[in-house]
Amino acid sequence: MFLPSERQERILAAVRQQGTVRLSELVERLGVSAVTVRRDVTALADRGLLQRVHGGVTLRHRRGREPEQQRTPFGPTAAGVLLGMVVPSVEYYWPHVIQGAQTAVNAAEGRLVMRVSSYEPGEDRRQITALLERGVRTLLVAPVVTGTYGLDLLRWLAALPVPVVLVERQPPPELPTLALDAATTAHAIGAGLGVRHLVTLGHRNIALVLSGSSPTSRALRQGWAETMTELGMPRPDAWLFEVASYGTPGWATAYDEVLWRCREQGMTALLVHSDREAIGMVERARDLGIAVPGELAVVSYDDEVAATSDPPLTAVRPQKHRLGKLAAELALARATEAGRRPVHRVQLWPTLEVRESCGGQPD
Repeated sequence: MFLPSERQERILAAVRQQGTVRLSELVERLGVSAVTVRRDVTALADRGLLQRVHGGVTLRHRRGREPEQQRTPFGPTAAGVLLGMVVPSVEYYWPHVIQGAQTAVNAAEGRLVMRVSSYEPGEDRRQITALLERGVRTLLVAPVVTGTYGLDLLRWLAALPVPVVLVERQPPPELPTLALDAATTAHAIGAGLGVRHLVTLGHRNIALVLSGSSPTSRALRQGWAETMTELGMPRPDAWLFEVASYGTPGWATAYDEVLWRCREQGMTALLVHSDREAIGMVERARDLGIAVPGELAVVSYDDEVAATSDPPLTAVRPQKHRLGKLAAELALARATEAGRRPVHRVQLWPTLEVRESCGGQPD
């Protein structure tokens, strides 16, 4: 038996999924009496969430009008859709993506339901399954995409009965024809923007410092290496560093080692992912007597808190809010015309925010 609140949530989920649901269908779905269903429907209608129609219920729309389809770059989007979203974290980076998705869902008078996988093996599938049981009509997912587990998970996602849009993830080369939409940031191009800015300021010896736990690292490594090669700059493997997250045990000693190696090998600039690690590098450089930007220029990647550094950090900024909005619009459009669209792989370029940490002229 369900509690009244659980029954009412299931009624809302059914109505969001189908638009209009007959009372007799709700009786069958919930396994309760018609009197109980009518009582729940009345309670939801009194709260302004549902509208009674002959023999059934439908969503109550603002100002008494039917929801209008929204026009997007991907075509019309379905109105009143329940959209599920699974993200690895609700800290740093991801809140802006989530807010962007919420903007698109609100415009379509739908509802966003979010779950968090916390980068834990198996959590992606568990949380997605819970959302499917909740009645979502389409999904935004940022899953694990590497290793045997990641490949199996992607194949499972492609076989789901609802449209799925990957967010900041793409199928790996092992699955070249997997029919999943994706909305991503061109992180390799973003790394290239950071390198090119440093080169215009006269730097040739540019090191890359990565957070070892980040799924973005591979693309940043690729962008750094390709851009250094294109511009005729040296890029020995000794100029690529992976460090622990800022604030974790031993971080200061590890960052000091990177800075001393940079000085020994004549490196004059760093591209650092992410802001926390870049701020940590600047902090340790100051304590070691290395002037930023006088002796060492620093570009951060992410631009979450880069402007608060001392000095403020020049940063590459992924368009996180816009990415979330576009991903949700793509998912909503899929819910409108599932099966009739070609696979979409949407990619946004980051922007460069020039501040004081490189010695260039701030914007």
